[in-house]
This record gives sequence, structure tokens and C-alpha cells, in this order.
Amino acid sequence: MFEIAPSILSADFTRLAEEIAHVKAGGANMLHVDVMDGHFVPNMTFGPVVVEALRPKTKSTLDCHLMVNEPEKMIPWFAKAGADVITVHYEAIQNPSQKTAELLQKIRSHKVKAGLSIKP
Repeated sequence: MFEIAPSILSADFTRLAEEIAHVKAGGANMLHVDVMDGHFVPNMTFGPVVVEALRPKTKSTLDCHLMVNEPEKMIPWFAKAGADVITVHYEAIQNPSQKTAELLQKIRSHKVKAGLSIKP
């Protein structure tokens, strides 16, 4: 079984609530929120304020994909904002062979599901 999680990055931001309603009507129960800091990846996108604004507008699962340096600093922000899933990149973890399990546990300690992404 699989689930499609459309990214809000491709939405028309002037009609975000309407766009979310469209993907929900199309059968998507999860929304992917690409969080980019302009350092780990060259683009910049959303912060926790956007997630906080989305949370009351949808019951869909919000999967916040942190494509950022030092993701451990942002985990509490996105958890508090209403993320249901926080995914971090293995390559963004300092000393990943020793710190990955600890970071995933930190995410879970906020009552949020944890995901790990590996940049090919």
C-alpha cells in the first residue's frame, strides 16, 4: 500500500486553502511541506508559520520535510506548529552514524512521527 502526498510547493499560494481542498477531494490524505533553508539546498521555502496557518485549515496529515542544515534546531518549531510527520536528511545530521537514532527519537518525543530521507 502507498499514499500520495502532494507537495504544497506546487500550489497557487493565493488560493492555498482551495488547493488543499482540491487535493483532498482527489483522495490525498497527506500534504507534503518542503522546508528549504537556502543552505542545505539552494532554495528557500516555508517556515513553521506556514504549518501553523495550515493546521486549522485541514485534517490532512502534514509531512514536514526538513531540507535544512541543523534540523535538530527546527524540530520543536515544526512540532509545535502542527506537523504530524517530520522528515530529516541523513546528510544534514552532524556525525550521522552516531546521532541519527538520537535525532529520530527527538522527533518522536514531540509526539510526531519521524522520517529519514537519504539524498541520492
